[in-house]
Amino acid sequence: MASSTVICDTEPWKNLRAHVEDIKKTHLRDLMTDTKRCQSMTVEFDGLLLDYSRQCATLETMDKLFKLAEAANLKQKIGRMYNGEHINSTENRSVLHIALRAPRDSVIQSDGKNVVPDVWKVLDKIREFSETFRNGSWVGATGKALTDVISVGIGGSFLGPLFVHTALQTGLTLKPADPEASKFAKGRQLRFLANVDPVDVARNITGLNPETTLVVVVSKTFTTAETMLNARTLREWISSALGPSAVAKHMVAVSTNLKLVEEFGIDPNNAFAFWDWVGGRYSVCSAVGVLPLSLQYGFSVVEKFLKGASSIDQHFYSAPFEKNIPGTDQCTQGTSSEMMNRSIVCLFFFFELAICPDLPSGSIEYQVSLPCFELHVLLGLLSVWNVSFLGHPARAILPYSQALEKFAPHIQQVSMESNGKGVSIDGVPLPFEAGEIDFGEPGTNGQHSFYQLVHQGRVIPCDFIGVVKSQQPVYLKGEVVNNHDELMSNFFAQPDALAYGKTPEQLQNENVPQHLVPHKTFSGNRPSLSLLLPSLNAYDIGQLLAIYEHRIGVQGFVWGINSFDQWGVELGKSLASQVRKQLNAARTKGKPVEGFNHSTTSLLKRYLEASSDVPSDPCTLLPQI
Repeated sequence: MASSTVICDTEPWKNLRAHVEDIKKTHLRDLMTDTKRCQSMTVEFDGLLLDYSRQCATLETMDKLFKLAEAANLKQKIGRMYNGEHINSTENRSVLHIALRAPRDSVIQSDGKNVVPDVWKVLDKIREFSETFRNGSWVGATGKALTDVISVGIGGSFLGPLFVHTALQTGLTLKPADPEASKFAKGRQLRFLANVDPVDVARNITGLNPETTLVVVVSKTFTTAETMLNARTLREWISSALGPSAVAKHMVAVSTNLKLVEEFGIDPNNAFAFWDWVGGRYSVCSAVGVLPLSLQYGFSVVEKFLKGASSIDQHFYSAPFEKNIPGTDQCTQGTSSEMMNRSIVCLFFFFELAICPDLPSGSIEYQVSLPCFELHVLLGLLSVWNVSFLGHPARAILPYSQALEKFAPHIQQVSMESNGKGVSIDGVPLPFEAGEIDFGEPGTNGQHSFYQLVHQGRVIPCDFIGVVKSQQPVYLKGEVVNNHDELMSNFFAQPDALAYGKTPEQLQNENVPQHLVPHKTFSGNRPSLSLLLPSLNAYDIGQLLAIYEHRIGVQGFVWGINSFDQWGVELGKSLASQVRKQLNAARTKGKPVEGFNHSTTSLLKRYLEASSDVPSDPCTLLPQI
């Protein structure tokens, strides 16, 4: 029988609920004048700098949030995950995506077995296969080396690997003279086919030659409807050009169902395994992502990505929530430092110091002691605070880096599929709101899209993600700043604009016409946080991924939900199978639409009537682009 205990029945939750009234009486304009508070809300770990001083929270708030974490048994839940216990109770599975990037000598148990050797067995197989592929030893049916890859998968088999690929593809040519960098991806293409829409197929194969293309089919069971239809389409594309026997040389699989892999025409020796304890949205560090990324960039690059994620995993498990390590990180005075709060000065100095490590000591003004909290625990608790207490259900993920354009869509899936739940892990309906609506766009594009609402409409907490060193620096003689500094000027300015806003009095002092004052007033007091990365190489990308994965896990652990199942995606798929049968019956046998409600019946009839030219027994037709 399900337990009736939920986190909102605990004293720390009730204390935070009462504390909301105190926070409503404050404004970030005032909170940002508290130097001690701002210093305490700036955290550095392994080159990453987090500033959460622009959250609508005080030091008392943070203390109460840590007490909530204790009441939720957060540390114990993290330990259970790392110990391989079946914390995904509805599917009776361990949750061990951390094992996918663990060092070779690690011991991580699931069902009494150390899974790390199995992980490295697959990684070694990927290393060997990718090297054979990249050096030209693996050739296609006509003897030509393969240079292009299409990875076929959907959901976590698509969004995570696409995010990493997009983040890497512009950064690896930064030093073309580097002998390692020069061979990464030159002359190669990696594409991802996810949508069952035939337009996606057309776009993926356009410009590619079947003779030089390898297809990676990603499906754990080899039964995912959209993925397998796309895989059959590409199999036809290959076999119609090169013959059926070519499939074994031009298609490989990431799957555990070797029987279906072989029946499909793929050599089972060219299947790469992953495990039930890996959820799809957490699988980018498995063969799901590592194989296609290694084929494009080489295993050595992808291994750095895994090491970056592993560094965060180890910190997540080992560091206490409130481990204070006094540091001597320093903040420099800029030309307008008197007008800047200490928080932005410290961020700006970190930015300057990373670019100019030989900055003269005379420019140093502030000495700041930074507490070393767990970044992901802080981020997770702040999200719980914003969603469940302050009533802000959405979060904007705003990377000031075009290379991170696919980061928000990936985190959107990880977060909303993990924490979009209405019952506790024990099956008790939640009497509070859980889960976040995640969206985002790279700066400065987003500023010209939805920032109007963020500044003067609904309150939406924002994650600003900046990068100190550009992957592709541009310098133009005579410009006030270089292109990356122009981008970062906005990264530094936007959080303060949200926090401080602009008052009617300020506008009147600027002689703004009275009828425009209400339209130009900014209320401010809109929460955000800033995360500054030193660069955007494979290691940094791995760290960023793991921070957000663990942040989402922390939220779920505190809310008391199961962040590792996804029953919500099943109902629509089940109903789609009924529609599929109806479409087939209508197309091939002329059977009428029946068994659906009036609305769906009307839509289906309109669709079938308007597409009556579709043949009932069609010959194979591939995209004509």
